[in-house]
Amino acid sequence: MHITCQNLKLPLSFTFPQRLISVFKTFGINCFPIPFETTILNLWFLHIYIYIMDRVTQMASERPVVIFSRSSCCMCHTIKTLFSDFGVHPNVHELDEIPRGNDIEQALSRLGCSPSVPVVFIGGELVGGANEVMSLHLNRSLIPMLRRAGALWV
Repeated sequence: MHITCQNLKLPLSFTFPQRLISVFKTFGINCFPIPFETTILNLWFLHIYIYIMDRVTQMASERPVVIFSRSSCCMCHTIKTLFSDFGVHPNVHELDEIPRGNDIEQALSRLGCSPSVPVVFIGGELVGGANEVMSLHLNRSLIPMLRRAGALWV
């Protein structure tokens, strides 16, 4: 997928990595072509957005369970405790303690996560926030999902 800027004096094109396009589609984001005026500033913002989304994707696939959290958030603590009680060892990214954490939090909110933390990925797929995780737990769907992802062995 290419975006070409014809309004600029220099021929400038940007190619979306195929992996990133499939990630966007996984999250239900059909933003191609992206509607924006072709200016250098917009291309810069687009580049930053794609960088952040690619980083979120990489972070979300590091382990079977990944949680984006804030160290001061009580609901984040509750979700981390729930997984810990199951014997799951998630990779936890404290957004208030890592570089570009605020940008990552904004990207997560653009994926439809409200509130923006906690956000849980299981098996590289977005599950959602505390409400979604607790609903899965109450419906007895969370444990099988964790087993399928390889986060639980029993």
